[in-house]
Amino acid sequence: MSSPTPSKRGFAGAIFAVVLALAALPAFAQAAPVHLETASPFVVLAGTAVTNTEASVLNGDLGVSPGTELTGFGVAVVNGATHKTDGVAALAQSDLTNAYNVAAGQPILLGNNLSGTNLGNRKLGPGAYQYTSEALLTGALTLDAEGDPNAQFVFKITSSLTTASASSVVLINGASPCNVYWQVGSSADLGTTTAFQGNLMALTSISLKKGATVLGRMLARNGQVSLIDNVLTQPGCATGSSGSPTTESGSADSGSSGSGSSGGSGKAGKVRKTTHNGTAVARPTPREACTAGFRATVRGKMIKRVVFSLDGKQVQSKGAAPFVVSVRAAPGTHTVRARVTFKDATHAKTVTLPYRACAAAALHPRRGPSTFTG
Repeated sequence: MSSPTPSKRGFAGAIFAVVLALAALPAFAQAAPVHLETASPFVVLAGTAVTNTEASVLNGDLGVSPGTELTGFGVAVVNGATHKTDGVAALAQSDLTNAYNVAAGQPILLGNNLSGTNLGNRKLGPGAYQYTSEALLTGALTLDAEGDPNAQFVFKITSSLTTASASSVVLINGASPCNVYWQVGSSADLGTTTAFQGNLMALTSISLKKGATVLGRMLARNGQVSLIDNVLTQPGCATGSSGSPTTESGSADSGSSGSGSSGGSGKAGKVRKTTHNGTAVARPTPREACTAGFRATVRGKMIKRVVFSLDGKQVQSKGAAPFVVSVRAAPGTHTVRARVTFKDATHAKTVTLPYRACAAAALHPRRGPSTFTG
């Protein structure tokens, strides 16, 4: 039997090399690293203004630059520093611009152009994805890190991002909100009770509807951020010595130790640890079915502030124990609510107590020296 000719041997070798090359290709195109640098401590950062309505909770820093407006935070809790038109906020805006541009420059695989489709009810692996116009999220979007805690997800959205009410971003198999970036070319609008995760970087404005929650950051370059009774938590991301983002201990999806020095500040080994140790229990007095007056007491651990309301109208805001309110109301059934926020990253809690008044009486909230600190 004759041996294969040189041309046949060369053809077979070429085929084998092609097979090996195809086998070595990754299942997805890894997105290039995006670094927030000094913008990382901010859970909310705006270019012109930040406005708040009702008892929002910010577990992280709050900032605005070059604008000067921070309004409505008398009823909010900010568990972090506030930077209003100072050097810290200005530098954070500069780093935000750099991160935004890096995200906008991500190459996109042909199959990762999702234009014209809804983000909801789908599961995506790591990589960069694109919308050439607006993007809509209705329902749940699942991001699967496939066991890689450093897997990065980047969404390039040319115009706006809108989430429908009760939509959510769900992270599985080691995915971290530290490594999810939303680059939005105009404005973002998070619908009522949306549960959002990741770092949202909008060129203009960001609006959160009532009850929306965020594990990540809301960062607006040129416009404002608007809040309505929201809870936002900085997930606790450190920058390792190699410059790649990692998740600190104590965050919801910790995938690595997060040790190493900070890439920009030169402070080695210092990371924020997030705790969720807050508790709150409300007890009514008296317990009779019908009473002329009503007294509610909230007790627990790590309580920062309790805002009491009667039938939706705020009657007391307490920033120090004892967290007690006494009310009287017209005959009929009423509702006393206690909105409890905490000193750590525990999510705010609302406790509802029914109250039935037997006799007509004017509303008299318990009075005393003000402990309101804003």
